[in-house]
Amino acid sequence: MRCLAVLWFVAATALRAQQPVPPAPDSTRAESTHALPAPPAPAALAPPTLEQQRFLSGLRTATRGIAQLKDGLNRVTRAQATGNGTSQLRAGRSLAGLCGSARTFMRRGRPALNPTVYTDSIQPIARRLVMQLDSLIAFTPNCEQNAAAAPIPTATDLGKRMKTYDASLRDFRVALGLPVKDDTSKTGRRP
Repeated sequence: MRCLAVLWFVAATALRAQQPVPPAPDSTRAESTHALPAPPAPAALAPPTLEQQRFLSGLRTATRGIAQLKDGLNRVTRAQATGNGTSQLRAGRSLAGLCGSARTFMRRGRPALNPTVYTDSIQPIARRLVMQLDSLIAFTPNCEQNAAAAPIPTATDLGKRMKTYDASLRDFRVALGLPVKDDTSKTGRRP
């Protein structure tokens, strides 16, 4: 019986908590306040079509290759900071290998990147993104061949291409209304 009374009390308390509380009376008149107009509600984004989902999936695959290129660039930058010749050569060999594997990911994701799946306002931005990705894919054989022998000039050329790709990706994400993340390659020094 006691259990039933406790259960009844808890249920009544939970139901009373769900009742709306009447608003407090206004102490000012509506005419005396300078109310700002309410901001417009954010437009609900239409869910992506199947073709657009395919585009984003291909971009996700290509981005795995981009991450490998950034890793290779970071290795060369850290090795250059040390000034040690052997570490620079090791970083150059690593960059050459990462350029090869990055090309595989980028080429695997590239067929899904058809900019015509987007509307007129986003289509030029998507086309620019695809052109930048094509530029990186075209540069990776050069990177593979030259990075081991000359890591610093190769990393410099690759870094310029990566900056233009990152700017295109940022513009694309902004156009779609996706969150824009800071570049992860801009990390602080490791302790």
